[in-house]
Amino acid sequence: MEEYLTVGRVAELAGVSVRTLHHYDEIGLVRPSARTAAGYRAYSASDVERLREVLAYRHLGFGLREVAVLVDDPSIDAVAHLRRLRGLLLEQRERTDAMVAAIDRELRARAEGIRVSAEEQLEMIGARLYETIGGAYTATRRTDPRIAAQIWEALGDARTVLNVGAGTGSYEPADRDVTAVEPSAVMRAQRPAGTAPCVAARAESLPFADRSFDAAMAVSTVHHWSDPFGGLREMRRVARRVVVLTFDACEPGWQDRFWLTRDYLPEFGDLLADFPAIAAMTEAIGAIAEPVPVPWDCTDGLFEAYWRRPEAYLEDHVRRAVSTWTRVGREAEQRAVRTLGDDLASGRWAERNRGLAGLDALDLGLRLLTA
Repeated sequence: MEEYLTVGRVAELAGVSVRTLHHYDEIGLVRPSARTAAGYRAYSASDVERLREVLAYRHLGFGLREVAVLVDDPSIDAVAHLRRLRGLLLEQRERTDAMVAAIDRELRARAEGIRVSAEEQLEMIGARLYETIGGAYTATRRTDPRIAAQIWEALGDARTVLNVGAGTGSYEPADRDVTAVEPSAVMRAQRPAGTAPCVAARAESLPFADRSFDAAMAVSTVHHWSDPFGGLREMRRVARRVVVLTFDACEPGWQDRFWLTRDYLPEFGDLLADFPAIAAMTEAIGAIAEPVPVPWDCTDGLFEAYWRRPEAYLEDHVRRAVSTWTRVGREAEQRAVRTLGDDLASGRWAERNRGLAGLDALDLGLRLLTA
């Protein structure tokens, strides 16, 4: 026989008011499945489980509408919610620790009469996007050997290499002397043992002398920089050779190259509205650009990786490792996932994209700049 907890007992255990629980019931967020003999609300184990998820997401700062979308997602079970919550809480802890450290630095500076710049003040609250998505990176973001071969060939005979926006270390060549630069504490913490030494710094302000390296590389990171041209010029300053994997968002009809942005996520175009043109970036550093086809079985879970494996985009852990999904917002994400799921089930996706089945690789706009 299933046991139930009274609304008063649930409120006591959860540390919330009975009034809050009544409100959740009224709006359909957590509706207890039973009533006591006296007519009071009573919660089953599954009711409590849902309440636990709601309160955890609320603790992380999600609004009630956002929480409703999260807990009503039919593709996520209790274990998946726990894993997601754990990752979000760890990332929140990282951000909090970073803010405390920044506050301590500013307090010391002010105590010593040192003027704190506007940039330094904003760094205290400027949580990078990677601090939000970084906890999911190691699950799906791995070096793809075919893309890596193209990048490493572009490095030429460089022996010393600076990896800018290095993340967790993907695409760092093992046979060269590599130094990494990464602003995100979450990313730096996930770099495997034995990888290159990593410096906490931004692309726009590299802490190295002119021509310190034979080559500088940057892989799928320029779109996260606050000043892409500034970062590219810094790479050009500290290295004799520059290799950058980035994205072309200026070719006419570029958004139609990929069925995901064409049919399900048009908001992607807004994200790159201000992104520099490939021609402008190549001109800034004197580079040439060449296409980087995405293999159908790409092992690096970047945004375009699953162009022939559409079911992957229904997986939360796949989306969490790609900044695009965080940046478009939960409403657009949930709509895209729901519509894609419906089209896969009905066969509409297969009919619309039947030409992809026999392709081994596809040009989806990735470009390798070499200067």
